[in-house]
Formats: sequence, C-alpha cells, structure tokens
Amino acid sequence: MLCPHCHHNGSRVIDSRPAEDGMSIRRRRECVNCGFRFTTFERYEETPLLVVKKDGAREEFNRQKILNGLVRSAEKRPVSMDKLTKIADHVEARVRRLGENEVSSQAIGEFVMNELKPIDEIAYIRFASVYRQFKDVDAFSKEIESMKKEGH
Repeated sequence: MLCPHCHHNGSRVIDSRPAEDGMSIRRRRECVNCGFRFTTFERYEETPLLVVKKDGAREEFNRQKILNGLVRSAEKRPVSMDKLTKIADHVEARVRRLGENEVSSQAIGEFVMNELKPIDEIAYIRFASVYRQFKDVDAFSKEIESMKKEGH
C-alpha cells in the first residue's frame, strides 16, 4: 500500500475492525518509511454489475459516481460525509440485492433520491434536477409541489 504522504510502498496494519456496513474492513496503517498514519477500507470483490444508461450504453457500476453526485448535491448543506457514504452504501446494497447483472441508471437514481429525500430536501431537489433533467421552472415547481403534498 502506497503511503499517501511519502509514496513509499510499505505499511503495517495497526488496527483492523469491521466497518459500519459490515461489508468492509477498516484498517489503520502506518508507513514504515515516514510513520504517517492513514486509513484504508478493504471490501470483497463483487461480480461485475453493468449500468444501462438512458441511451442504451452500458458501463460498469461505480459506487464512487453515486457518492460524487451526492457530494455535489449536498454542497454547503448540513449533511455529513458519513451520511452521504451511508446512502451510497445502501444504494449499492439495494442494487446488488436485485440479483441482476444489469440495472438501469433510472433505477439507481430513484434509489438515491429515496434515500436522500428524508435527509435533506435541498440536496434532494439538487440531485433530482440533474437526474430528472428539469427542462424549465415548471418542472422544478412540480417537483416542489409534489414534495409539499407528501409532507416534506
């Protein structure tokens, strides 16, 4: 494991414990060269999962893309990185529980919005505006009215 500080290829594990999701191991490491301490996460390798985009193109599922979208939508909002990471974890678990080799990007977007909506309405609207590609103010207003009717 390369040290993020000095880039030396050697570290020792100081502590290992299951991560909160129970599907990964959190390891505290120390560089044998400079003594810098850092954290890594080890996950078991999943079978490949393809995402079918709106245009029919296929690409490999990438949890980091979900997390990046969540971070952008929650920018300057009181939503912790821990909550965003948990949303990405829940969405990935839900997608994998489907038991399919392919899943539509629309389904993934809906899973993300269902997780995000109760946490922060503004982040939800931001995510939905990109995901649903609101074309005008009317589409934006309809989404807000729908939220009001649901009691959000």
